[in-house]
Amino acid sequence: MKSYPKGVTTNSDAGVSGYEEYYPIFAAMEEVGLVLELHGELPSNAQDNICVMNAERAFLPKLTELHRLFPKLRIVLEHATTCDAVEAVKKCGDTVACTITAHHLDITIDDVVGQAHNFCKPVAKYPADRAALLAVVQEGHPRFFLGSDSAPHSKDKKEIACACAGVFTSPYLMPYLADTFEKHGMLHRLGPYTSEFGAAFYGVPKQVETMTLVRQPLVVPEIVKGNIVPFRAGQTLAWSIKSV
Repeated sequence: MKSYPKGVTTNSDAGVSGYEEYYPIFAAMEEVGLVLELHGELPSNAQDNICVMNAERAFLPKLTELHRLFPKLRIVLEHATTCDAVEAVKKCGDTVACTITAHHLDITIDDVVGQAHNFCKPVAKYPADRAALLAVVQEGHPRFFLGSDSAPHSKDKKEIACACAGVFTSPYLMPYLADTFEKHGMLHRLGPYTSEFGAAFYGVPKQVETMTLVRQPLVVPEIVKGNIVPFRAGQTLAWSIKSV
């Protein structure tokens, strides 16, 4: 089950405004072994000085509280963006994990301002936050693994006054990651990060299907599927997926 706070991202207007009323559900999930996935932000609130840049940090006490109340409930903090989130998940222990997207390993807030196709929720944060995400992946921490959070919003819904939140990475997800992982000297972490750690946390049996990456330049198209601008459109990646 995934929980979205009310109004924090695209199509979340009917989202959660408080968690206490769901405690009986969380208790039942804990009992039967279901996983709770959290979009970890609080809604923006000028009175409490909460905005897109600190909404994730402001949510983390709720993550800690839910883990304290339901210590056996497996929780995944989805698409984390901050060094604070990394530390909070580490402190929670073995029943709490975290996903990190390909784009949050690559961009910061400077790559979002004025670039609608890099706008997602949670937004990319400071260089130090990106460095923390890269560091925990480079460390090979088993409770931090891939979550693509890919969103195929059409060009006309991104290049408008109120753009939809979401970055489209699905068609080239593995080449994006291989490019970033090689750049940071952690290519040996790619397999566990994408295919092993998440499966182990969810208790998914090991799969036998494989994908082969080759070090062959790939130019990301400007447009895919007719009217969607993919992440890093027009840029050249160092890796491609080998055709079968």
